[in-house]
Amino acid sequence: MLNIEELKFDEKGLIPAIVVDSVSKKVLTLAYMNKESLSISIEKGLTCFFSRSRQELWLKGETSKNYQHIVSITADCDNDALVVMVEPDGPACHTGSFSCFTKPVFESNERHEFSYEMLMELIKGRKTEKKEGSYTTYLFEKGLDKILKKVGEESTEVIIAAKSNDKAETIYEIADLAYHVMVLMIEAGISLEDIHKELASRHIIDKKVKQEKMTP
Repeated sequence: MLNIEELKFDEKGLIPAIVVDSVSKKVLTLAYMNKESLSISIEKGLTCFFSRSRQELWLKGETSKNYQHIVSITADCDNDALVVMVEPDGPACHTGSFSCFTKPVFESNERHEFSYEMLMELIKGRKTEKKEGSYTTYLFEKGLDKILKKVGEESTEVIIAAKSNDKAETIYEIADLAYHVMVLMIEAGISLEDIHKELASRHIIDKKVKQEKMTP
């Protein structure tokens, strides 16, 4: 574990801290820390920064209650920048936006950004704002039984492809299954964060089970 004294602060005693949502992996903000604010952050488990404009420390959320609970802090290869993974209580930006980074500067015509969060929002939109000709809207209109039937069918397709040792087909069918499961999640009011928390809790349990099995 790196010691604070090994970090390289600039001539003003500051180090940039890139704050990232630990679940969505979305960049929330870029702020600065000095040794004192970094020490407070580690001690409290909450992000504390140094305001360059006000020349003072500020605990994120102290006024807004949008605290950022720290999961981890990692330094780069030169020890002069930090990535702070957090679980936020609310928006990171003073404008009320989830992230401070909301203004597109360039978008490639050949490459497109993808995330499960974006797909979930698209699926959710097909439920709340029905689009004619949309397969997703069709599933929501048919209801839970139809969605469950498709989840079952796609599960079978995954098994058949995997049993045939066809990697490309298995990937294709798993993607189909993942999509239909996400439709089911929206229908059932289940979020990606709900699944993330459940899997995280199982990871801890799994470690305990392994330890118990190893105990004579």
